[in-house]
Amino acid sequence: MSSATSSIPAAALPAESTPADPNRGMLLFCLFALYVVWGSTYLAIRWALQGGFPPFLMAGLRFSLAGLILYTVLRVRGYANPSAREWGAGALIGTLLLVMGNGGVVFAQQYVPSGVAALVVGSVPLWAALFGGLFGQWPGRAERWGLAIGFCGLILLNLGSDMSGNVWAAFALLVGPITWAFGSIWSRKLPMAQGLMSTATQMLTGGALFLLISFLLGERLTALPSPRALGAYFYLVFFGSLVAFSAYGYLLRNARPALATSYAYVNPMVAVLLGTFLAGESLSTWGMLAMGAILGSVVLLTRAKR
Repeated sequence: MSSATSSIPAAALPAESTPADPNRGMLLFCLFALYVVWGSTYLAIRWALQGGFPPFLMAGLRFSLAGLILYTVLRVRGYANPSAREWGAGALIGTLLLVMGNGGVVFAQQYVPSGVAALVVGSVPLWAALFGGLFGQWPGRAERWGLAIGFCGLILLNLGSDMSGNVWAAFALLVGPITWAFGSIWSRKLPMAQGLMSTATQMLTGGALFLLISFLLGERLTALPSPRALGAYFYLVFFGSLVAFSAYGYLLRNARPALATSYAYVNPMVAVLLGTFLAGESLSTWGMLAMGAILGSVVLLTRAKR
């Protein structure tokens, strides 16, 4: 989970550096949260949508509730209300990451096979490395090898996927990872609120925009969602948003972009394993080779110097 103990705002850090001695235990916990929790949200989102939640309404309710809970807890603990500039920066990054990034993928998955979605979302670390380089923080040699091996592993993992799909969905799926990666890197240069309050501003503003889009599209709940869908929704609120999205914010402030976004390689692998054990899906030989490649890439990314 993201830490609010640092006295240095993220915006004050130069793009080519990170804090000198981030808590290693916290870094490992945040990586675990992103790798495992966000990997499990593929299944949770599918259950929520199958159980009666419209996609944008579900996303809006998810991030609004998570943001409200986090904001309230922080205010009770004595955090100052973010300034107008900090709210504006949070709204901008929340739009790029949540509405355009996450929302683009949610929209696309209504028309595009999940294998295609996983493959394209797996480009996030590559885009993040590019944007990080443009901001003065090019990945090192070990990270470049890790990025390349991880993306090849993702291709292996999705061999045999149906590559057909809706043109607009394909466009949304392309734009989503780009805006997510760009917002992740740009957030380090903006006057974001301190620590977890930055995460709260992003979720509150992003959730509100999701709800507006849902209203304009005429989405509504026609019946009470199924118990499994409600369970999946609250899992997304507390673990997918409060825990994992906060962890992502911490990594953006304390780790290099290639490591912070390496979850995009691991999440499909976790999703495949959950499908194998919980949904009776089979794991092919190619899938096992792909997982070996992805794990190798993670080793390179985590061992690279920050």
